[in-house]
Amino acid sequence: MITYSFTDIGSETLYQHLYHCLKNDIVAGNLKENDRLPSKRSFAKNLGISVITVENAYAQLLAEGYIYSIPKKGFFVETIPDAVRMRYQETSTMEGETESYGDDISPAGKGTALLADFASNRNHPDHFPFSVWAKLSKETMAQDPHGLMTPSPANGVYELRVAICRHLSDFRGMKVDPSQVIIGAGTEYLYSLLIQLLGYDKIYAIENPGYKKLYQIYQSHHVICRAISMDEKGVSMEQLLKSDTDVLHITPAHHFPTGIVTQIGRRYELLNWAAASERRYIIEDDFDSEFRMVGRSIPMLQSIDMQGKVIYMNTFSKSLSSTIRISYMILPPNLAEKFHEKLGFYSCTVSTFDQFILAGFIERGYFEKHINRMRTYYKNLQRRLIENIKNSSVASKVEIAEEEAGLHFLLKLETSLTDRQIVEKAMTMGYRVLTLSECYIRDDSKESWKTTDIKQAATDRRNAVKDTHTLVINYSGMEEEQLPMINGLLEELCR
Repeated sequence: MITYSFTDIGSETLYQHLYHCLKNDIVAGNLKENDRLPSKRSFAKNLGISVITVENAYAQLLAEGYIYSIPKKGFFVETIPDAVRMRYQETSTMEGETESYGDDISPAGKGTALLADFASNRNHPDHFPFSVWAKLSKETMAQDPHGLMTPSPANGVYELRVAICRHLSDFRGMKVDPSQVIIGAGTEYLYSLLIQLLGYDKIYAIENPGYKKLYQIYQSHHVICRAISMDEKGVSMEQLLKSDTDVLHITPAHHFPTGIVTQIGRRYELLNWAAASERRYIIEDDFDSEFRMVGRSIPMLQSIDMQGKVIYMNTFSKSLSSTIRISYMILPPNLAEKFHEKLGFYSCTVSTFDQFILAGFIERGYFEKHINRMRTYYKNLQRRLIENIKNSSVASKVEIAEEEAGLHFLLKLETSLTDRQIVEKAMTMGYRVLTLSECYIRDDSKESWKTTDIKQAATDRRNAVKDTHTLVINYSGMEEEQLPMINGLLEELCR
């Protein structure tokens, strides 16, 4: 039986590592032409990995022509041209020379493989519903091949917009017309459309701490962007009122990174704030809300908005795969009309083919089943991760918070290390971590909006970047065998 080690695979996923191992052996000639590969089940058992991991690796090799399959007999090694083998030998030699000079340094530092990534919020590819997606792909091609060649409207194909509206009505309590839905290749693209739609003269604001990339996106479009502090109820109304903000971008259902859920009283305060001026809007970024671990999903701000002031945004990148670049936003009726008048000349950035597949995936109930399955999986994964932490030798020196929603939680450490030292020490050990302090945004563009007290302004700046000794633990891309690794890491960080 073929055997490979999975102890030092760096940042690769398990299936990627297995795929590369098999591919290298095939091209190098270690696996000969027409050699039969182990069955998926026996191979998985021998390697100590899941069957779906082997299945995904085989599927990739099959798609690239390294293996072929015979029904009811299995998978076999394909004939590899001599030119491919020669190219492989040349590449291997070059890589060996590069490594000898130390130029190819892993993310964890020279000579250190990345053992686990507690900072990345990407989901694991093994959980993508490949078989269903492939089935829908074939059906989509067979049903209307000519329709796939028809350009999509600027706001996306009608079938997908209808499917999204039905899903939001059934599971989020939102009543939306398909004309309000705008499809785009990722939320970052939709943010740029919103800035064009709402205006470059507006003052935008985001939560602090928050998603730093969002701040960079607004700055890259040369608009004024404020960073508004959070309190226990959500974004600070006191700072918001002082900031002259026109457009507020928030994550009320599950704030990143603190996990705060905006309380109902604060939600109505925010809606009243938006209704007080014609220029004001709220962008409701529904980050991670599908994966609430305790209780029911939080009602959307959009669902209680009576004035047409809330722009709802969501993505399938988190629920399906980070490489599925399909996102959408729900515009209030007046803005939807303005979008078609002002930006209707744009082409939709998502392929028509992918939109039809996703529409079928939602309409036929596969999306709901996938979410339910993944919610159960992540809940169990989180439970086991937290159990590992609570059973560690430094359990008395750590405090877990905000684990009830989303795919991350906070872990406060009792340590003498600074936050920067925590990150650096973890990296030398082969772990990537994110501290809460790294999520704070220093908004030095115009301190006077925060306070007229110069001393207080200086204090605010210092507090915004002070050490928190708190890790933001993301576990969406982790495998069960990686969970115990956190114990050794915490033992070193809490010394």
